Amino acid sequence: MLMAAVATTEEPDPQPLPEAAASEDVDPLSETGAHGTVARFEMTYSAPTGRKTKFGPPLRQRIPSALYLIAALGLGAVVLYGYTAAPTDSRLFAWLVEGDRDRVVSASVLASIVVVSAIATTLRTHMRGVLVGDEWIEARYLLPLGIPRARRWAWPEVTRVVVDDVHVGLELWDGSFQRLPEVSDGRELAHRMASEARRRRIDVTELARLARAIRR
Repeated sequence: MLMAAVATTEEPDPQPLPEAAASEDVDPLSETGAHGTVARFEMTYSAPTGRKTKFGPPLRQRIPSALYLIAALGLGAVVLYGYTAAPTDSRLFAWLVEGDRDRVVSASVLASIVVVSAIATTLRTHMRGVLVGDEWIEARYLLPLGIPRARRWAWPEVTRVVVDDVHVGLELWDGSFQRLPEVSDGRELAHRMASEARRRRIDVTELARLARAIRR
Protein backbone atom coordinates (compact mmCIF):
# COMPACT_ATOMS: atom_id res chain seq x y z
CA MET A 1 0.00 0.00 0.00
CA LEU A 2 2.86 2.37 0.84
CA MET A 3 4.54 1.70 -2.50
CA ALA A 4 1.27 2.35 -4.35
CA ALA A 5 0.87 5.69 -2.55
CA VAL A 6 4.39 6.73 -3.45
CA ALA A 7 3.80 5.84 -7.07
CA THR A 8 0.71 8.03 -7.26
CA THR A 9 2.51 11.06 -5.89
CA GLU A 10 5.34 10.97 -8.41
CA GLU A 11 5.27 13.81 -10.97
CA PRO A 12 4.92 12.83 -14.63
CA ASP A 13 8.00 12.98 -16.80
CA PRO A 14 8.40 16.35 -18.55
CA GLN A 15 7.37 16.31 -22.20
CA PRO A 16 10.10 17.09 -24.73
CA LEU A 17 9.97 20.55 -26.28
CA PRO A 18 8.76 20.80 -29.87
CA GLU A 19 11.57 20.54 -32.32
CA ALA A 20 10.98 24.04 -33.67
CA ALA A 21 11.10 25.63 -30.21
CA ALA A 22 14.17 23.64 -29.11
CA SER A 23 16.18 24.51 -32.16
CA GLU A 24 19.02 26.95 -31.64
CA ASP A 25 18.33 28.58 -35.03
CA VAL A 26 15.04 30.12 -33.94
CA ASP A 27 15.16 33.88 -33.51
CA PRO A 28 13.50 34.65 -30.14
CA LEU A 29 12.20 38.00 -31.49
CA SER A 30 10.16 36.15 -34.11
CA GLU A 31 8.26 33.84 -31.73
CA THR A 32 4.57 34.55 -31.46
CA GLY A 33 4.07 32.73 -28.15
CA ALA A 34 0.89 31.09 -29.39
CA HIS A 35 1.01 27.28 -29.29
CA GLY A 36 4.76 27.38 -29.63
CA THR A 37 4.54 28.41 -33.28
CA VAL A 38 7.16 30.55 -34.95
CA ALA A 39 6.45 33.36 -37.39
CA ARG A 40 9.01 35.04 -39.58
CA PHE A 41 8.21 38.39 -41.13
CA GLU A 42 9.91 39.83 -44.17
CA MET A 43 9.59 43.53 -44.89
CA THR A 44 10.33 44.83 -48.35
CA TYR A 45 9.87 48.21 -49.99
CA SER A 46 8.93 48.72 -53.61
CA ALA A 47 8.93 52.17 -55.15
CA PRO A 48 5.59 53.18 -56.69
CA THR A 49 5.45 52.33 -60.37
CA GLY A 50 2.25 54.15 -61.30
CA ARG A 51 1.52 55.52 -64.72
CA LYS A 52 2.88 58.85 -65.89
CA THR A 53 1.51 61.01 -68.68
CA LYS A 54 3.64 63.65 -70.41
CA PHE A 55 1.98 66.73 -71.91
CA GLY A 56 4.44 68.61 -74.11
CA PRO A 57 4.56 72.32 -74.97
CA PRO A 58 2.24 73.82 -77.59
CA LEU A 59 3.28 74.01 -81.22
CA ARG A 60 3.86 77.77 -81.16
CA GLN A 61 6.57 77.27 -78.53
CA ARG A 62 8.27 74.52 -80.52
CA ILE A 63 8.41 76.29 -83.88
CA PRO A 64 11.30 78.70 -83.06
CA SER A 65 13.60 75.94 -81.86
CA ALA A 66 12.66 73.78 -84.84
CA LEU A 67 13.51 76.59 -87.26
CA TYR A 68 16.80 77.19 -85.46
CA LEU A 69 17.66 73.49 -85.74
CA ILE A 70 16.85 73.42 -89.46
CA ALA A 71 19.01 76.48 -90.10
CA ALA A 72 21.88 75.02 -88.04
CA LEU A 73 21.75 71.70 -89.88
CA GLY A 74 21.72 73.56 -93.19
CA LEU A 75 24.79 75.55 -92.15
CA GLY A 76 26.53 72.37 -91.05
CA ALA A 77 25.75 70.68 -94.35
CA VAL A 78 27.16 73.61 -96.34
CA VAL A 79 30.36 73.68 -94.30
CA LEU A 80 30.77 69.91 -94.60
CA TYR A 81 30.30 70.09 -98.35
CA GLY A 82 32.78 72.94 -98.64
CA TYR A 83 35.44 70.99 -96.77
CA THR A 84 34.91 67.61 -98.38
CA ALA A 85 33.34 67.91 -101.84
CA ALA A 86 33.53 71.50 -103.09
CA PRO A 87 35.88 72.12 -106.07
CA THR A 88 39.10 73.83 -105.07
CA ASP A 89 38.46 76.65 -107.52
CA SER A 90 34.94 77.37 -106.25
CA ARG A 91 33.97 80.41 -104.23
CA LEU A 92 32.66 78.24 -101.42
CA PHE A 93 36.02 76.49 -101.06
CA ALA A 94 37.87 79.77 -101.12
CA TRP A 95 35.56 81.33 -98.54
CA LEU A 96 35.53 78.38 -96.14
CA VAL A 97 38.85 76.58 -96.42
CA GLU A 98 41.20 79.30 -97.59
CA GLY A 99 39.46 81.93 -95.49
CA ASP A 100 40.11 79.94 -92.31
CA ARG A 101 43.76 81.00 -92.45
CA ASP A 102 42.81 84.50 -91.29
CA ARG A 103 40.04 83.56 -88.84
CA VAL A 104 40.37 83.12 -85.08
CA VAL A 105 37.70 80.39 -85.14
CA SER A 106 37.47 78.15 -88.18
CA ALA A 107 34.21 77.70 -90.06
CA SER A 108 34.01 74.02 -89.09
CA VAL A 109 34.32 74.78 -85.36
CA LEU A 110 31.76 77.57 -85.59
CA ALA A 111 29.32 75.33 -87.47
CA SER A 112 29.76 72.58 -84.89
CA ILE A 113 28.99 75.01 -82.07
CA VAL A 114 25.86 76.23 -83.84
CA VAL A 115 24.58 72.69 -84.51
CA VAL A 116 25.17 71.54 -80.93
CA SER A 117 23.48 74.69 -79.60
CA ALA A 118 20.45 74.12 -81.84
CA ILE A 119 20.10 70.50 -80.73
CA ALA A 120 20.34 71.52 -77.07
CA THR A 121 17.73 74.26 -77.57
CA THR A 122 15.34 71.82 -79.24
CA LEU A 123 15.74 69.24 -76.48
CA ARG A 124 15.28 71.88 -73.80
CA THR A 125 12.09 73.09 -75.49
CA HIS A 126 10.64 69.59 -75.67
CA MET A 127 11.33 69.11 -71.95
CA ARG A 128 8.78 71.79 -71.14
CA GLY A 129 5.26 70.86 -70.18
CA VAL A 130 3.49 68.89 -67.47
CA LEU A 131 3.94 65.37 -66.13
CA VAL A 132 0.99 63.84 -64.29
CA GLY A 133 1.64 60.73 -62.21
CA ASP A 134 -0.28 58.70 -59.67
CA GLU A 135 1.67 60.28 -56.81
CA TRP A 136 2.62 63.77 -58.03
CA ILE A 137 2.30 66.57 -60.62
CA GLU A 138 5.41 68.09 -62.16
CA ALA A 139 5.54 71.34 -64.13
CA ARG A 140 8.55 72.18 -66.30
CA TYR A 141 9.17 75.81 -67.25
CA LEU A 142 11.80 77.85 -69.02
CA LEU A 143 12.99 80.86 -67.07
CA PRO A 144 14.49 83.96 -68.73
CA LEU A 145 17.75 83.26 -70.58
CA GLY A 146 16.50 79.74 -71.28
CA ILE A 147 17.19 78.33 -67.82
CA PRO A 148 14.98 75.25 -67.24
CA ARG A 149 13.08 74.86 -64.00
CA ALA A 150 10.91 72.05 -62.65
CA ARG A 151 8.45 72.12 -59.76
CA ARG A 152 6.72 69.09 -58.29
CA TRP A 153 3.71 68.78 -55.99
CA ALA A 154 2.42 65.63 -54.34
CA TRP A 155 -1.30 65.04 -54.66
CA PRO A 156 -1.88 65.39 -50.88
CA GLU A 157 -0.60 68.99 -51.16
CA VAL A 158 -3.45 69.90 -53.56
CA THR A 159 -6.71 71.12 -52.03
CA ARG A 160 -8.45 72.20 -55.24
CA VAL A 161 -7.96 71.80 -59.00
CA VAL A 162 -9.23 74.67 -61.16
CA VAL A 163 -9.69 73.91 -64.86
CA ASP A 164 -11.16 75.54 -67.91
CA ASP A 165 -11.09 74.26 -71.48
CA VAL A 166 -7.29 74.29 -71.85
CA HIS A 167 -5.74 75.62 -68.61
CA VAL A 168 -5.19 74.09 -65.18
CA GLY A 169 -4.42 75.70 -61.83
CA LEU A 170 -3.72 74.21 -58.41
CA GLU A 171 -4.74 75.51 -55.01
CA LEU A 172 -2.27 74.16 -52.46
CA TRP A 173 -2.51 73.39 -48.76
CA ASP A 174 -0.49 76.51 -47.85
CA GLY A 175 -3.00 78.81 -49.57
CA SER A 176 -0.89 79.49 -52.67
CA PHE A 177 -2.08 79.11 -56.25
CA GLN A 178 0.04 77.60 -59.03
CA ARG A 179 -0.89 77.74 -62.69
CA LEU A 180 0.45 74.89 -64.80
CA PRO A 181 2.20 75.81 -68.06
CA GLU A 182 0.36 75.60 -71.36
CA VAL A 183 0.59 72.30 -73.20
CA SER A 184 -0.19 71.06 -76.68
CA ASP A 185 -3.25 69.08 -75.58
CA GLY A 186 -4.77 71.31 -72.95
CA ARG A 187 -8.18 69.62 -73.01
CA GLU A 188 -6.69 66.22 -72.30
CA LEU A 189 -4.60 67.67 -69.45
CA ALA A 190 -7.66 69.32 -67.91
CA HIS A 191 -9.63 66.07 -68.20
CA ARG A 192 -6.84 64.00 -66.66
CA MET A 193 -6.32 66.42 -63.77
CA ALA A 194 -10.05 66.62 -63.03
CA SER A 195 -10.39 62.83 -63.10
CA GLU A 196 -7.41 62.28 -60.82
CA ALA A 197 -8.66 64.94 -58.39
CA ARG A 198 -12.15 63.44 -58.15
CA ARG A 199 -10.66 59.99 -57.59
CA ARG A 200 -8.79 61.41 -54.58
CA ARG A 201 -11.81 63.43 -53.34
CA ILE A 202 -10.10 66.74 -54.14
CA ASP A 203 -12.37 69.68 -54.98
CA VAL A 204 -12.62 70.50 -58.69
CA THR A 205 -13.77 73.85 -60.10
CA GLU A 206 -14.58 73.88 -63.81
CA LEU A 207 -14.62 77.49 -64.95
CA ALA A 208 -15.98 76.81 -68.43
CA ARG A 209 -19.11 75.12 -67.06
CA LEU A 210 -19.61 77.90 -64.53
CA ALA A 211 -19.40 80.52 -67.28
CA ARG A 212 -21.98 78.67 -69.39
CA ALA A 213 -24.29 78.35 -66.38
CA ILE A 214 -24.07 82.10 -65.73
CA ARG A 215 -24.89 82.92 -69.37
CA ARG A 216 -27.99 80.72 -69.17
